[in-house]
Amino acid sequence: MPMLAIAIGMGLAVSLVFTELFGLAAGGMVVPGYFAMFLNHPWTVMLTLGVALVTFLLVRTLASVMIIFGRRRTVMMILIGYLLGAVVRMFQGTLTVEAPADVQVIGYIVPGLIAIWIDRQGMMETLAALLTASVVVRLLLIIFLGAELSP
Repeated sequence: MPMLAIAIGMGLAVSLVFTELFGLAAGGMVVPGYFAMFLNHPWTVMLTLGVALVTFLLVRTLASVMIIFGRRRTVMMILIGYLLGAVVRMFQGTLTVEAPADVQVIGYIVPGLIAIWIDRQGMMETLAALLTASVVVRLLLIIFLGAELSP
């Protein structure tokens, strides 16, 4: 079984436990598994969180002039996160930032899922639950699979 599939499965379980024990969502059910695979690439994690934050701010701004709530808001978050991720991927080689060349946005809908939960439960709560759950998933993967992981 591919390592990413195992990480996502463990992430689902850890997300469920976090939701039941603490009442906090870890940025979407599959997100901790994805993040666990990239914890050894901090620039990638920060870029993904940055895209999620910009997505949240854009939808929040659009919501002040448009009627965006419920399913529309969810779809807008995922769509804008997807589009921003695509733009970042398109300009990835042309940026002059002092970051390694392998910096990327994690997944296609991950930034949108994080933005949804930032909107629903707050930034600090979402980021704290996401990073903690990701570390727990990463630790479980290392314990059960016994090797250092790389995506």
